[in-house]
Amino acid sequence: MNNSAANTGRVLWAGLRALLVLTVLCGVLYPLAVAGVAQLAMPGRANGSEIEDASGKVVGSELIGQRYDLPLKDGEETPAPDLRWFQPRPSNGLGTNSVNTRYSIVLSGATNRSGDNADLIRWVTDAKAAVVEDNSTDGHRVKPSDVPADAVTSSGSGLDPHISPEYARLQVHRVAERNKLDVATVERLVAEHTDDRILGFIGEPRVNVLALNTALRDLVAKG
Repeated sequence: MNNSAANTGRVLWAGLRALLVLTVLCGVLYPLAVAGVAQLAMPGRANGSEIEDASGKVVGSELIGQRYDLPLKDGEETPAPDLRWFQPRPSNGLGTNSVNTRYSIVLSGATNRSGDNADLIRWVTDAKAAVVEDNSTDGHRVKPSDVPADAVTSSGSGLDPHISPEYARLQVHRVAERNKLDVATVERLVAEHTDDRILGFIGEPRVNVLALNTALRDLVAKG
């Protein structure tokens, strides 16, 4: 009886020591080592891929999209876009009666609706009409055929921070007019913030909307 109790005690003590050692190794030392290597090798990514404006203020992360909207008015379910800025692609449609524009991280995911779903077709049709209306200026008329797919559909996560160069260029005339800038200047800004395919063959060319709008805000501030 005493031997059995002693053996049980030794096994429990050995298990407790293993638990303590593994907790220190895997729960403290390993995370600290990984965090330290990340801070040395890639501090920007390790700290959330933050984007700063000209004054050094952090305005967001290059990994998560965000909206540029006017203040919500009484009676509105969703705020109207602030047309001074480049607009991102729609976020997902979870829990809304239209294409969701909230970019809420807790709603990450696709709409899970088929291509022939009546609601999805209506959302896309309404979104295309809004893109045509918002981006048509006195001297530049946008046609429905000019609207790229990413202007009216969400990404798989609904949080994509990028748009296609085609959608960015479609917005150039409107952004230039609203900010009293030369069209060529805004076109050059888009070109400077267009990233090529990764390693030359992975993915598609893309424009980070936050980085582009941050550069636009700095340009406008300079007058």
